[in-house]
Amino acid sequence: MNEQSSTDNPSTAKAATDERPENKDFIRAIVAEDQRRGTYYGKVVTRFPPEPNGYPHIGHAKSICLNFGIAEDFGGVCNLRMDDTNPETESMEYVRALEEAIRWLGFEWEGETRHASDYFDQLYQFARQLIQDGLAYVDSLSEEEIRDYRGTVTTAGRESPYRNRSIAENLDLFDRMRKGEFPDGAHVLRAKGDMASPNMKMRDPLLYRIRHADHYRTGDEWPIYPMYDFAHPLSDAIEGVTHSICTLEFENNRQIYDWLMEAICEPPQPHQYEFARLNIDYTVLSKRKMRQLVEEKHVEGWNDPRMPTIAGMRRRGYTAAAIRDFCDRIGVAKVNSRVDMALLEFSIRDDLNQKAPRVMAVLRPLKVIITNWPAEKVELLDAPYWPHDVPKEGSRKVPFGRELYIEQDDFMEDPPKKFFRLALGREVRLRYGYIIKCNAVIKDPETGEIIELHCTYDPETRSSSGQQGRRVQGTIHWLSAAHALPAEVRLYDRLFTTPNPEEGDAPFTTHLNPHSVEILHGSLIEPSVADDPPGTHYQFERQGYFISDPVDHAEGNLVYNRTVTLRDSWGKSKVEAKAELKAKEKVEGVVHVGSRSEQRDRARKQNPELADRYQRYQQELGLAEEEADILSGALDLSDFYETAVNAHYSPKTVASWVINELLGELKERSVNDLPFESQAFGALVALVDDQTISAAGGKRILGEMLKNGGAPSEIVEKLGLRQISDAAALAPIIEKIMAENEDKVAQYRAGKHGLLGFFVGQVMRATRGAANPKMVQELVKEKLG
Repeated sequence: MNEQSSTDNPSTAKAATDERPENKDFIRAIVAEDQRRGTYYGKVVTRFPPEPNGYPHIGHAKSICLNFGIAEDFGGVCNLRMDDTNPETESMEYVRALEEAIRWLGFEWEGETRHASDYFDQLYQFARQLIQDGLAYVDSLSEEEIRDYRGTVTTAGRESPYRNRSIAENLDLFDRMRKGEFPDGAHVLRAKGDMASPNMKMRDPLLYRIRHADHYRTGDEWPIYPMYDFAHPLSDAIEGVTHSICTLEFENNRQIYDWLMEAICEPPQPHQYEFARLNIDYTVLSKRKMRQLVEEKHVEGWNDPRMPTIAGMRRRGYTAAAIRDFCDRIGVAKVNSRVDMALLEFSIRDDLNQKAPRVMAVLRPLKVIITNWPAEKVELLDAPYWPHDVPKEGSRKVPFGRELYIEQDDFMEDPPKKFFRLALGREVRLRYGYIIKCNAVIKDPETGEIIELHCTYDPETRSSSGQQGRRVQGTIHWLSAAHALPAEVRLYDRLFTTPNPEEGDAPFTTHLNPHSVEILHGSLIEPSVADDPPGTHYQFERQGYFISDPVDHAEGNLVYNRTVTLRDSWGKSKVEAKAELKAKEKVEGVVHVGSRSEQRDRARKQNPELADRYQRYQQELGLAEEEADILSGALDLSDFYETAVNAHYSPKTVASWVINELLGELKERSVNDLPFESQAFGALVALVDDQTISAAGGKRILGEMLKNGGAPSEIVEKLGLRQISDAAALAPIIEKIMAENEDKVAQYRAGKHGLLGFFVGQVMRATRGAANPKMVQELVKEKLG
């Protein structure tokens, strides 16, 4: 047999589909639009950038599938980069775990594994450049003072008394920080942001801090380390990333990302896009909390089969194909919500149903003596591996003798009416074998526990004999006592008893399920599996899906982990819980609000017009389901979108601007509170579409409109943001820059074509970003020859 699915074919990583990639989700729609516009000259470069401070989990799998999937869909590449800027918590062990998880899921990254630590020298020089440009300073406030000076969400912050140090003093202090002259916490490097910004992240964000700690790659070479918000965007730029995709908790960090791009990098610059992170019921996906589970011995380790880590799920028997299918099913949304664990379990059942051969195992044995079977006789019965799957072939011989074992639960001395298994005086069919009848029950004289059943068999009822005259209502599985192999079986269940263990004031560990694992030491399994290696999948008939434990299973020490039951054993309790909630609402007059997605769904059920728009947005306007969901979930937002599209009929582009730009700025406010009409928003998108202004210019104008209202065309002229697309106007600017950089012109013409970005960037700076970057690149190439 030896049919395994512990490693899936990487060629199946991208599911076959007739749909265009951009129809799958809003991020793919953005990538498709960028390709159509030539924003990155046809390139698509994504990256998966984990911090190596823990084992990857199912949430990482969603990000892996998205980043690598987009690269595959659009003919691009995806980099793997370790954002290793925090030496105290990172290690090579976690790097290896991340690499292994990606390959197991069926993906391969471009080139070697990259590290933010590869760029420490470049990042240090970028920081010095910010100081030289007057955009960063060394601050000597303590951590507590910095927090106090930053202000609150309702009060503006105060500028540090060290903010106006001279450039020379800042450079000297920063270089001395680099040399290790100061203790931890003595100084930090901060950007000169806006201490009154409503976005707290922009109130002079920290860029570097002193840490006298050994790094797992660079040792003690660096006594200072860049902050994530500094290293991450600039590493993207160094690698030529086009689309930087992260989860919603980094939404407010996008302003820092864009600020650094404009301050340091030449266009075209990568842009950050956020999607909803995965929150799944009955588990936690915080690496800090998972580390707590490991360190406090609530679980056996990072690869404990109850853990939501890729290593734990793989050991439990989840397949890469099932996890990819799950990630595809939940989609990519812009709004956070929780995913029912049952959906993940459906994906694994669906996959293993096609891959896991059927065998018989008795988990809690009860002995059966067939009294009319000859003592020494052993009969080999033919048992198919795929009894209900005709195209699949393969079977094994199962020995049948006088002494058998059945499940304890398959016998009741005094059964209820609908119990169709074995009972005293009743008959039942043994799977692939004979009909037997229980004639006597043997009990332990001291405890009264049933220890043995005496039965007789009907020799005319063997399954393969084709006898149809003798029918019974029940069929149970069994094993020959003389041939069954002893095994340890571990029955895993959900790690927590409540769907959201992090909800409420109680520590999340108070919700741990005390029955999340049950270990059975006296179980038995049929002899056909004796030579199967660790990591082999099975369906134990009538029991569930199992895997031979990849760590502990060995010859003479058979260990099996339950991956998932055959049915959702939590389903009934979930239905009951919903019924109780509804009853409580009825009595107390309380309405269960639910997730935002649930609220939008409820709104469509109450308003047929919204329901119609939800369908029309997908079928007629070509929006992705997630986009249609968001834009048809409330009448005010839907009306806003409708009017904006009437003003500029580009449904997908307008939808993208509403969801990715406008809603991100609105937060919890309504579109009814905007100081401008939806027609003006449509006009703004039209200006970007016809290249009157750049996308970055469009965002600046939107920011102005959100503050003061106004017509976008007037704001364009007021701020001087009209994009220069006149070759005659750009030519003298390019020629002047070439004349000022004759050495670089010579280097370019000698073959150093990477300098093209330098010249394009200089033109963009000279025009304050107003030049059409695509035209600039074409003209620069032409003049450089």
